[in-house]
Amino acid sequence: MTGVVRVHQTGGPEVLRFEQVEIGSPGPGQALIRQTAVGLNFIDVYHRSGLYPQPSLPFVPGLEGAGVVEAVGDGVSEVEVGQRVAYAGPPLGAYAERRLMAADRLVTIPDGIADEQAAAMMLKGMTAHYLLRRTFRVQPGQTILFHAAAGGVGLIACQWARHLGATVIGTVGSEAKAELARAHGCAHPIRYDREDVVARVRELTGGKGVPVVYDSVGQATFERSLDCLAPLGMMVIFGQSSGKVPPFDSGILAQKGSLFLTRPTLMTYTAARADLVAAANELFDVVRSGAVQILVNQRYPLRDAADAHRALEGRQTTGSTVLLP
Repeated sequence: MTGVVRVHQTGGPEVLRFEQVEIGSPGPGQALIRQTAVGLNFIDVYHRSGLYPQPSLPFVPGLEGAGVVEAVGDGVSEVEVGQRVAYAGPPLGAYAERRLMAADRLVTIPDGIADEQAAAMMLKGMTAHYLLRRTFRVQPGQTILFHAAAGGVGLIACQWARHLGATVIGTVGSEAKAELARAHGCAHPIRYDREDVVARVRELTGGKGVPVVYDSVGQATFERSLDCLAPLGMMVIFGQSSGKVPPFDSGILAQKGSLFLTRPTLMTYTAARADLVAAANELFDVVRSGAVQILVNQRYPLRDAADAHRALEGRQTTGSTVLLP
C-alpha cells in the first residue's frame, strides 16, 4: 500500500483526500518511483476543480515530481534502479508516495540539483524553456512583458530572460512581490493594482510596445495585453488563473498591428523524448550555472495538499511549492 491524494468529486481544496491504495509492480516500459518531492502547479487546481475535466473519478492529481527508481519493468533502458529521476507531464498521479511512470517520460537528475529543486522546477522550468527558447525565441536587447512575474514560472522566466540579455517588464500584485521579482531578473515590476499597465509598458518602451507578452492570467489581462504589443508582436497565453479568455473577433489582431496569438502547452513541446531530454538538460545547465535560482518557498506534507491549494489560489505563495511524501 502507498499513500496518495485522490479526488472523488471535483470542487474546492476540501475534495483532496489522503488515502492508501495498491499500485502494483512496473509493467513493460514502466518504472516504480519512490517519490521524495512533488511539485505544486496551478494546473493542479484546474484538474481538482473540474475546469479541466478528467475521464473518470476518482483520480490522483499532479504532474511533476522527483524521486528514486525502485524497480523497472521489461524493456526499460532509459533509467536504472537507484537513479534519481524527475518528470513533468501526463499522466496525472504525482500526489503519491510511490507511483508508476513510463520510463521514457523520466529524466535523470544530475549532481548539483537537489530532489526538491528538481520537483519544483521541472514543469515550471521547462515551461519557461519552451516559452523563451521556442515559442518566441527571446533575443539580447529585447524588452518583454511577463505577467505574474513573482510566480513559479515567472521567477524562473525573469532570471532566464535576463541571462539571455533581455529586459523584463513584469506585473505583480504587491510590493513584496515586486521586490521579489526585481531581485530575480525583472527590471521593471508593475503593480497592476495601482498602475495602468499599458501606459507604463508604453512609457518603458518609448511608445513602441513589446514584441511578446507571456500571459498565464488569462481573462483579466488578455485585452490589455494586446495593447502592450508592438506591431507583429506575439501574445502567448499559457494559463488562465483568472478564467478563460472569452471568444473574440480575430479581426482585433489585425486592427492592433497584425498580431500573432498562440496557446502552447508543455506537453506538445516535450511529446518527443529527444525534446524532453533536451529541454530538461538545458534547464539543469542554466540552474547549475547559477544564472537561474529555483526558490522553494513553501513546503507542505503530502497529506496537507488541501492547505497548499488554498495558499496557491489565495495568491499567498511566491516561487515554488513542494509537497513532501
